[in-house]
Amino acid sequence: QVQLVESGGGLVQAGGSLRLSCTTSRSIWSINRMAWYRQVPGKQRGLVAHITTGGGTFLVDSVKGRFTISRDNAKNTVYLQMNSLKPEDTAVYYCNGVVNSANYWGQGTQVTVSS
Repeated sequence: QVQLVESGGGLVQAGGSLRLSCTTSRSIWSINRMAWYRQVPGKQRGLVAHITTGGGTFLVDSVKGRFTISRDNAKNTVYLQMNSLKPEDTAVYYCNGVVNSANYWGQGTQVTVSS
């Protein structure tokens, strides 16, 4: 079992920044891949970014150049730094961890970007 606890969401104006954090209940080294997803009402949850144990990263095209995913192994924490936020980034953001093909999710944190 893995518990994931997110923090850092909130309300920000367009062009602003937020940093989301996701802290795991077990060593982050034991988690094959950590990711951030987001979901808006009426739509499926979609991948935003992921980072592997080896540090490899992936970001979807819509956030490239604005968002950065990183990890602090000593703190068992993954971050999503979000800059130049747009109203279309408004969503509930979920932290995801994959361990031996099993998916674990955080409770979600709301990000609202006002125009």
